Amino acid sequence: MAKITDLLDDIASKIQHAEVSNETVSKANVAWHLDHSLKVINSVAKVLQKSETDYKWNFNLKRAYFLFMKKIPRGKAKAPKAVQSYDEITTTAIERQLKTAHFLVKEMEQMDKKTNFIHPFIGRLNLKQALVFLEIHTTHHLKIIDDILKHD
Repeated sequence: MAKITDLLDDIASKIQHAEVSNETVSKANVAWHLDHSLKVINSVAKVLQKSETDYKWNFNLKRAYFLFMKKIPRGKAKAPKAVQSYDEITTTAIERQLKTAHFLVKEMEQMDKKTNFIHPFIGRLNLKQALVFLEIHTTHHLKIIDDILKHD
């Protein structure tokens, strides 16, 4: 959990750059990447809260590859509608989501290890795998933000 907490702190440090954009790096501005990352963390945590504790391991090549590589290729996937904003993203909304994320991450520390959720591309993930996914996903977007800010 410490890794995700550190990533949340990194998100907080980038809120001040919310309006910065650079189309050569990403079509979306910094605010969109922050908002999306927090939506993913919060939505995964909420699904895990409601999950049955019935996880049973089965081999899944996509999941195994993703968790082994620990990297998301840029520009290859489209975010599901549930974790995108179509309205203007305000710093207040990002800060609210950040506060929720801190709360939910603390709650995840107490969850059963067989708690699980189904990712649309890599399949069913138990709690430990879900946390690794959140670290990989959040790091991916923070790197994009760093590149946007480098080229600004």
